[in-house]
Amino acid sequence: MNRNVQKTVLLVDDVPENLYLLREILSPHYRIQVAINGRIALRVALSKRPPDIILMDIMMPVMDGYEACRLLKEEERTRDIHILFMTARSDAEDEVRGFALGAVDYLIKPVSPAVVQARVRTHLAMRDQQKMLADQVDLRTAQLQIRNLELQETRQEVIRQLGRAAEYRDNDTGLHIVRMSRFTHLLALHYGLSEPEAEELRIAAPLHDVGKIGIPDHILLKPGKLTPEEFAIIQRHPEIGFEIIGRQTSSILTLGASIALTHHEKWNGSGYPRGLQGEAIPLEGRIVALADVFDALTSPRPYKKAWTVDDTLALLTRSAGEHFDPRLTEIFVGLRSEIVAIMEQCQETKEQTHP
Repeated sequence: MNRNVQKTVLLVDDVPENLYLLREILSPHYRIQVAINGRIALRVALSKRPPDIILMDIMMPVMDGYEACRLLKEEERTRDIHILFMTARSDAEDEVRGFALGAVDYLIKPVSPAVVQARVRTHLAMRDQQKMLADQVDLRTAQLQIRNLELQETRQEVIRQLGRAAEYRDNDTGLHIVRMSRFTHLLALHYGLSEPEAEELRIAAPLHDVGKIGIPDHILLKPGKLTPEEFAIIQRHPEIGFEIIGRQTSSILTLGASIALTHHEKWNGSGYPRGLQGEAIPLEGRIVALADVFDALTSPRPYKKAWTVDDTLALLTRSAGEHFDPRLTEIFVGLRSEIVAIMEQCQETKEQTHP
């Protein structure tokens, strides 16, 4: 069976004799559609079964070939169909106009059967190749998107595990970083950050205490009160975390480094390690500071019981303008119901005392 039998050719001409001749030439090899002007050609081409190629006269009543070609190229369903103009004129300006509108070839009347068959066969083969390449590009694009998604998920998991490594050294269940990351995302959104920006913060937040990896166990895990010298060593963990992450091209890791370095800074400048004050503290550091302190206070530790939500929010409010950004604190306190919902969703290994 001829491999081109199922291909469809649309013939467009207002002269019946021309249509008859072209049908005789092409019907043994292709399915034929006909139209006597550009308007009918548009209707046929936009039907349920559009043609694979169009041979179209230029000079026709109602709608000429140029206008029909322009409209076909504007339609998504028909823009890739190869259009061959048929004309008795061989003016170079006419050809330039036709090619500018999207035609791919010209056939000069009176047509030669051998030339018509060769041109149609060539352009159908070209379109098949174009479709095959387009399909391959679509497939490759889909594969790359899947791979990029996998790489992104892998990167996020590495960040989470690195954050958990620090938390596990600090006698925590690991759920602290889950909860505080979600608090971070919630606060960022209500502060006015976009969803992508808030999501990057959520992913980067677990890196806030990664510098604790560099703190000796006898200090980090000490059950009693730290000496001034020991507390000075603890205060080095923001800079250690910044050094561990380093300067990266990844926006998430850059955020993580900033969070690690600045989440212990205080609004009034009394924080560490650099004593930054007010809006000199990066927004990501100010947001994570609230989320981190809230979850630390509402979580049980070997050395303390969990605070109630109301007691903790009251402390944050009293500390606004001193420890915390006042505007962020006001927003966070106003999100009580959403915060409690997050706590309830992440409490399977946590004994939380709610008010």
